Amino acid sequence: MFIAMNRFKVLPGAEAAFEEVWTSRDTFLRGVPGFMSFHLLRGPAKEDHVLYSSHSIWKDRAAFQAWTKSEAFRMAHRDAGNNKPLYAGHPEFEGFEVIQTVK
Repeated sequence: MFIAMNRFKVLPGAEAAFEEVWTSRDTFLRGVPGFMSFHLLRGPAKEDHVLYSSHSIWKDRAAFQAWTKSEAFRMAHRDAGNNKPLYAGHPEFEGFEVIQTVK
């Protein structure tokens, strides 16, 4: 399994707009080979931002990488540049190979 995460530092007061952008858009993930699930996470608030993370789970790294080269990926991210006023800096990507899962 592979977990792909992007961290966003959302500016104070922009939380509702940021969440609306994410929850109202089509992710184009359903039906993508190897895609398992997606979560949008809200984290701690600091003085200058609220931390958010997008968290997707994939069958393996190869499935995630194939998605990043797909038309579905391009469609899901086509308007991403329009949301820059909502957060400080660029999203920070982190990818993780799953070592252990406990259910």
